[in-house]
Amino acid sequence: MKKISLLTKLMFHISNIGLILIYIYPGSILGWLFYRNIKKQPQISSDFEIFSLNHFYAFMFLSFLGIIAYHKSKYKILFSYLFATSILFELCHIVIPERSFQLHDLTGNFLGVFFIFIIFNIYNFLRKNNYDKKL
Repeated sequence: MKKISLLTKLMFHISNIGLILIYIYPGSILGWLFYRNIKKQPQISSDFEIFSLNHFYAFMFLSFLGIIAYHKSKYKILFSYLFATSILFELCHIVIPERSFQLHDLTGNFLGVFFIFIIFNIYNFLRKNNYDKKL
């Protein structure tokens, strides 16, 4: 069990570093890898008018890994970090060349974290109530 916990923590931190690199790179690393064009951003699925699904998926994935890794100890600090990071990363695009701040990207970041936050709280609530009923 400790190996699984260590592995999920490692995956969370590697994913976090990867996301930081993708966000601070002046241009699109993924666009360069897939299209050989740093100005073209790959699109996993169509965006909604109010938020970016790519950003939603990225922060949902990062939040999910973080919760699996830190659900027993540091989840309050983790969510504070993830919410702050979701805002800070997009704000950095104001000053990074070839990048631009976009509100629908920021909304996607925030909603990805918020979705996992809600699911985690519902899970904890149901688990606690189910456990209390068994007593």
